[in-house]
Amino acid sequence: MKLDTTDFERKMKKSIEIYQSSLETIRVGRASAAVLNNVTFEYYGVPTPIQQMAEIKVPDPKTLVIAPWDASTVKAIERAILASDVGITPQNDGKVLRLIFPPLTEERRKELSKQVSKMGEEAKVNVRNIRRDGIDKAKNMKKNGDMTEDEQKESEKLMQDLTDKYVKQVDEITSAKEKDIMSM
Repeated sequence: MKLDTTDFERKMKKSIEIYQSSLETIRVGRASAAVLNNVTFEYYGVPTPIQQMAEIKVPDPKTLVIAPWDASTVKAIERAILASDVGITPQNDGKVLRLIFPPLTEERRKELSKQVSKMGEEAKVNVRNIRRDGIDKAKNMKKNGDMTEDEQKESEKLMQDLTDKYVKQVDEITSAKEKDIMSM
């Protein structure tokens, strides 16, 4: 009986999805509502994502406009953006907030590129940890007499093939993001 790798593959896919969503929060000189994904503010004592309390528009490639539905939340949203790692000071006209994305300096591009590489390495470590869990499970199944040595080796090879596939995906995603950062 070979190891069922579907659960491990699902975990690897989820790891890639998490990595991709974390990359969306990195600002690359173009306005994107995704930079606000992790920003929350206090609304009646509850941490609330900005997307749930405001319309976010991108009128041009360098500007993000945040129009809260409740005008009394403008100051709280502004404070949350200032306290976050977005790195842009919002312009407040009392009704809406504008985030003007400045062009990235060469130094900032290199910094972001290093950050993306580090995040890519972390994603690969996650995938490899999932592989380790699968191989450990195969070893335990062999030890318990649930599989033969040949089945164990075949299961370990399946886990390695899955790992290679997802590590390659991480490398491709990382490379594309670094290229995007350096070309802006």
